[in-house]
Amino acid sequence: MFLKLSTPKLKFPSNIPPWLSFPGCYFSFSYANTLRLKPKTSISPPPLDDFEEKIGFLKKNLQPDNLIRVLDKTQDSNSAVKIFKWAALQKSFNHDADTYYHIILKLGLAGSVKEMDHFCLNLARDSCVGSGEALASLVHTFVRHSRLNEAIRVLGNMTSCGFNPSVDVFNDLLGALAGKTDFRHVLFVYKEMVKGGIVPTVATLNSLLEVLFETNRIELGLNQFRRMRKKGCSPNVRTFEIVLKGLLLNGRVDDAMLILQEMLELRCQPDLSFYTCIIPLVCRENRLEEGMQLFRQMRAADLVPNSVICSEMVHCLCMNLHLDDATNILEEMMDIGEIPPVDSFVDVVNGFCEAERYNEAICFLENNCDNLISPHKALLEGCCKAGKFFLGKGLLEKMSERGIADCDSWNILLRWICENAGINKAYELLGRMIIRSVVSDSGTYAALVVGSCNLNRYKDALDLFYYIRCKFWVLDSKCYSRLVEGLCNLEKIEEAVEAYYYMSKSRCPLEVTTFNLLIKAVCDVGKVDEAIKLRSLAYYSGTSCSTSTYVSIMRALHKSERAKDVLVMLSQMVIGHCEVDAEAYCILIRSMCALNRFKDCALFCKLMISEGLMPDSDTLYDLFSCLTIHSQLHLVSNDICKIISRMEILDSTMFSMLINGLWKEGCQNEARNLLDSMLERGWVPDATTHALFIGSNVNGVTCRGAPTYENSMDEDNVGSILAEALGK
Repeated sequence: MFLKLSTPKLKFPSNIPPWLSFPGCYFSFSYANTLRLKPKTSISPPPLDDFEEKIGFLKKNLQPDNLIRVLDKTQDSNSAVKIFKWAALQKSFNHDADTYYHIILKLGLAGSVKEMDHFCLNLARDSCVGSGEALASLVHTFVRHSRLNEAIRVLGNMTSCGFNPSVDVFNDLLGALAGKTDFRHVLFVYKEMVKGGIVPTVATLNSLLEVLFETNRIELGLNQFRRMRKKGCSPNVRTFEIVLKGLLLNGRVDDAMLILQEMLELRCQPDLSFYTCIIPLVCRENRLEEGMQLFRQMRAADLVPNSVICSEMVHCLCMNLHLDDATNILEEMMDIGEIPPVDSFVDVVNGFCEAERYNEAICFLENNCDNLISPHKALLEGCCKAGKFFLGKGLLEKMSERGIADCDSWNILLRWICENAGINKAYELLGRMIIRSVVSDSGTYAALVVGSCNLNRYKDALDLFYYIRCKFWVLDSKCYSRLVEGLCNLEKIEEAVEAYYYMSKSRCPLEVTTFNLLIKAVCDVGKVDEAIKLRSLAYYSGTSCSTSTYVSIMRALHKSERAKDVLVMLSQMVIGHCEVDAEAYCILIRSMCALNRFKDCALFCKLMISEGLMPDSDTLYDLFSCLTIHSQLHLVSNDICKIISRMEILDSTMFSMLINGLWKEGCQNEARNLLDSMLERGWVPDATTHALFIGSNVNGVTCRGAPTYENSMDEDNVGSILAEALGK
């Protein structure tokens, strides 16, 4: 039978989620290796250029093989569809699984996924022989050409039409999806597999595990790993590689080591891929024992480690000062003709320096890397850090004789001399550099800047800096910080700012403590706007701002009576994730008092106390005075007791102000409690405060709300003290 394809109204399979529908890109390739389900003898069509010529050829030679050849030579997918539909209308011709395969493949590679879906359903509805095999082959082909969206859609069409793909089809697609798509795609394919009753294999579960770990579903991945045997699958080498890699990359090192020991106890024989992946990850976590165990097992299996494994192994060994093992690995690499990376030689030299085995380091260099600059520099730096000047000097002379001493090598020794021996010896070494025709660079002058700063010769340091600026060089961060710090201490603020601007343009960061010193120095001379500008450049240059940075600017703004700008700086402080400390809160409270924003005053006070901080006496006076004037002391009535209990700085005048203010606002109980606290400290209330409580009748006073009686033998404590104080 045949089917007219121009009019069918096909329903899209409901089990394929809509998020799989995204545009595909046209991807052309040779069809020479595509699957032929039923090869037949046919004649080769002549070169055809247009649609009519192709139809004319097929009218005389309409067979599936000839149609497929014409479709293959039709670049335009729309024209191919027209030819396919024309063939379907011919009474003497029926499409088979082969012809459907090629038109679906062409549409999928062109990104016409909706039309591709229609033909998949038509293939199933026509009940062509080999329909299931054709659809399965399409999945494999799309996977091979990385058209995973199209492969998923074909699979969805298969399952919706009642076909049961083999486990190999699912595994092929899941393996391609792992690491290349999001979890929803994998979940869709896996669900289709479960619904079809397909029993998973180890390859299936490995792909699922890989996606779970790559999408940070660590616990779910571990759960699936533990349940593998319940699904009839035993973990293989690839399984352990996936799980260990996922755990190590997500910081679950202890869990990874437990599973690694489990693998070793099972006597699982890893392959080279496993070792190449896992050994570097184990070494980067500095798990030397486990790394060496795997490395020995690898060598026992006669597997040759590559340079990545060796370099990571050497680095880990050197960090733990297992230098003999490290050198043995390098020797083995060189024996098999593998050239170790230069960084490995540097690691060994650094290890010898850390262990203070300098003579062995020199022998190692002479025997293994006589002409490599980096390992020699590492030894030179090690000698300088240990204060072994003469050893370093001798090494530099040997390097010069061999022609491997560049400017950086000289700068290493020069910098040490400037920081420890003095500027005069540094200039002597500079003279030797010139004699040997070594051209100085920014590092050379940076060393001289440090030497000048150490001797407080900042005029010389500035002259060197100006020369560096003329050359468009930049200082290193340490030298830069030393210069700015010294200029600030000598109150050469303009020069320090000048250096900061130049270095900021080169994105060179300033040390945090030095930057805070610069900001404070600029604020102290009254240039708060300059300080704000310097702070704005900090992000651009990579300089970190701390709480001290903002507090210095806020303090200067408050001193300049720019209270509104203090709030702006607070917002910048919060955006910069800096902690608001006690001084910052005090500045905020006093600034809000200056603006008569009593609600904000109270708010900042509450925030401060809630964080366990206490305002100073001047801030408290401004706060309470502001709230008293506006009759708003009740806003902090609950906080006043906390302040009094934790501070000893309140005097009788402030107590009286608070008592009177609270009483006038109707907070009599709070006022009485404050009066008791005042009396306990031995302070006598003034006449105004006394009048509030007892008026002209001392005996009518109440203590903590309790009435007193004239005839009582025990006189009221508060009343008697007030009476005595007022001379009644």
